[in-house]
Amino acid sequence: MKRILSFFLVSMITINAFAQVPTGYYSTATGTGQTLKSQLNLIITAGHQDLGYGGLWTAYQTTDRDYFYENDGSILDIYSERPTAADPYNFTITTNQCGSSGYSAEGDCYNREHIVPQSLFNEASPMKNDVHFIRATDGKVNGERSNYPFGIVGNATFTSLNGTKVGTSVSAGYSGIVCEPIDAFKGDVARMIFYFVTRYETQLSGFSSGNMLGGSAFPGLQTWELNQLLAWHAADPVSAEEVARNNASYNYQSNRNPFIDNPAYVGLIWGTPVIDTQAPTAATNLVASNPTINSISLSWTAATDNTAVAVYDIYANGLLKTSVTGTTATISGLTPSTTYSMYVIAKDGSGNSSPQSNIVTETTLSAPGGGSCGTEDFSTMPATSTPVYNTQTWINNNITWTATDARIDETITGRAITIRNGNLTSTAIAGGIQSLTVTTQLKYSGTANNLTLQINGVNAGTIPYSSTVTTTTINNINVSGNFTIKIINPTTGNRIAIDDLSWSCFGTLGTSDVSKDKSFSIYPNPVKNNELFVKGENLNKISNADIYDLSGKLIKSIANPFKTSNKINLHGVVKGTYILKTDNNSVKFIVD
Repeated sequence: MKRILSFFLVSMITINAFAQVPTGYYSTATGTGQTLKSQLNLIITAGHQDLGYGGLWTAYQTTDRDYFYENDGSILDIYSERPTAADPYNFTITTNQCGSSGYSAEGDCYNREHIVPQSLFNEASPMKNDVHFIRATDGKVNGERSNYPFGIVGNATFTSLNGTKVGTSVSAGYSGIVCEPIDAFKGDVARMIFYFVTRYETQLSGFSSGNMLGGSAFPGLQTWELNQLLAWHAADPVSAEEVARNNASYNYQSNRNPFIDNPAYVGLIWGTPVIDTQAPTAATNLVASNPTINSISLSWTAATDNTAVAVYDIYANGLLKTSVTGTTATISGLTPSTTYSMYVIAKDGSGNSSPQSNIVTETTLSAPGGGSCGTEDFSTMPATSTPVYNTQTWINNNITWTATDARIDETITGRAITIRNGNLTSTAIAGGIQSLTVTTQLKYSGTANNLTLQINGVNAGTIPYSSTVTTTTINNINVSGNFTIKIINPTTGNRIAIDDLSWSCFGTLGTSDVSKDKSFSIYPNPVKNNELFVKGENLNKISNADIYDLSGKLIKSIANPFKTSNKINLHGVVKGTYILKTDNNSVKFIVD
């Protein structure tokens, strides 16, 4: 983690609050290579107290607290922390903790993330309980990371709200799926893994590799992972936060991470790799095109690099939206009627980042009342597995879907999700929802009944099902802005397949939304001579006026429209029917 000078004072206070390195703690660590690694193993094994898996919750009260960024004592989560911007959410210690369930979206709760997956050592102790490599992290992102090793992501299949990615590796020597933390925590991850392969070096031969661990005490890691972690260790030096966490962990379980106390041990043991430090050039000629209500397409001229460009990170309004290996991308999941500033950063296989490309701006279209917003056909669910019921998660059109107590091997018109005693839930979707259509069928035994539809956690209707394929539309949901879909099976034992889910938009632009407020009016209507006049109270306090056509497309936007007069100039607006929307009113008018 990079040092942040603005928090230097509070960092030093935090560091001094915990025990420091005991005098002589590393006095026997005098060799190099395998010898030094084994000497450190003896040192950090001696005195190590295994306080159990449940004890981690107690440890986190001192080890994983944010006194370095927001400085608010919330959980310092490497999967949600934004070091240079506001965090997307924060977790309160103890209040927001959860186990292996209890979450469906980012920000629901935090749990215990084994940086080295516990499946590799068969969930055995003391490894399972060692706070030095087990962080308090967002449950949803922990689940997306799964058991994958750490590396540089090319095409991302999942990107957390702080930019942590899961996807295809472009790290040299490995092409499987990896997890890539943000730059500020890459060194932290490397040093936790170095601790693990040192503390448990005598047991490594009995652990599974997980495409990261080696099968012997030295070097302890697969070559590709070792080289990647060495590069991250060099690029992201030890920070005050890591020192404080190391001290708190020692205070808790009576051993230390030597690679935080003395980062030079890394080079003395594993050597200094030949590191590519040359960054790619900036991508050029970035162009935005084809805006929809929730997406914008981009294209650019490729960057160049001394080795090769591995991936392009795409940013919109300062936030990482997606990563691609080619020179085109479509950013999805955007908000209607919103202007986005976008740029591209190229990265090579060593993680070197280019300067940002030129910045382009584009505005998404407005959501038309009743227009089509989205569909889910369940085609991107995980590959068909044995017919067992468990939690299934997949991503389609930048929406993450989670189905609990569900199986994925049934069909209706195509692949379908089958819910037993669980539910189907989406992450936040932009554009509002006016109606929802879905096809259902009761599978196996049971009797006809109803599913429950919730929008933003509020009951919005029921969905009937029977052994006959049934398509149902629920109208007049009429929720604007971002929303979540949740379909619940409240009947124990019935197994209901769900397919062909779709929903229509609900913006603020439909003719049904025209204001009935008689204190606000327009004239003349139809409009002639390109001048529209407005009557009403406190017109000079209206901050914005937007004009839309009936498809929902934004035609004209005027800030402080009535500051000096009660007239709007419609020059250039062609004949047709439009809606004028101000802060609190909407009226329909005709241009003749």
